[in-house]
Amino acid sequence: MNHKLLSIAALLTVAAASSAQAQGVRLGLRAGTNYANLAGNIKNENTYNNKFGFLGGVMLNADVTGDGFFSIQPEVLYSQKGFENKPTEYTNTILGVGYTEKREGKVNYNYLDVPVLLKINAGGFIVEAGPQYSYLLSANDETKITRTRQPNGTPSVTEAQDKKDVSGFKRSELGYVAGVGYQADNGLSLNLRYTGAFSDFVKSDNGTYFNGDLANARHSAVQLSLGYLIPSK
Repeated sequence: MNHKLLSIAALLTVAAASSAQAQGVRLGLRAGTNYANLAGNIKNENTYNNKFGFLGGVMLNADVTGDGFFSIQPEVLYSQKGFENKPTEYTNTILGVGYTEKREGKVNYNYLDVPVLLKINAGGFIVEAGPQYSYLLSANDETKITRTRQPNGTPSVTEAQDKKDVSGFKRSELGYVAGVGYQADNGLSLNLRYTGAFSDFVKSDNGTYFNGDLANARHSAVQLSLGYLIPSK
């Protein structure tokens, strides 16, 4: 899928380079934050909390109606998704020995998101929605487990193995984006969006990942961002 992403980025770059000559086509920048978590049928759902992550990239707005009311806006965004472990104690048995375990830390999944938005601008107030293709660039598992042998053992702390291994995840996913916002005449905008995936991201042969809790998990996030569309000449 890398070549597809490069092709999309190349098309946007070519379009941006000609934007000075094209009426109604504007290049822009976007930066903000994700408030991310997991959706779907998740076991022990209350042990996975939301986390904040960075969101940023470029966009290209093509005015369809000529008056700015309706436009098409593809974007290429670096997007940090994932979750934070809620520090909850639970019991586990290893080789017949009982343990009390507490899991802490966060997990980052770093994506390249390519949404294609249909955008309505009614006097500055924005409504936008569209499909999104996402590609997993990398992951970073910062989970730490404090394990105490029952009844009176000494606690020991272990960190996640293969912290940056992505082989157990589906690299590509399709999803959707929808949101509202406000855009000023100078091109500055404030946008509130929700994004979600249609499919789970953990491979079926990775069933032991987080004790199988995330076998049917999907990414989701609330996004708050600032955008700026550069005026066309």
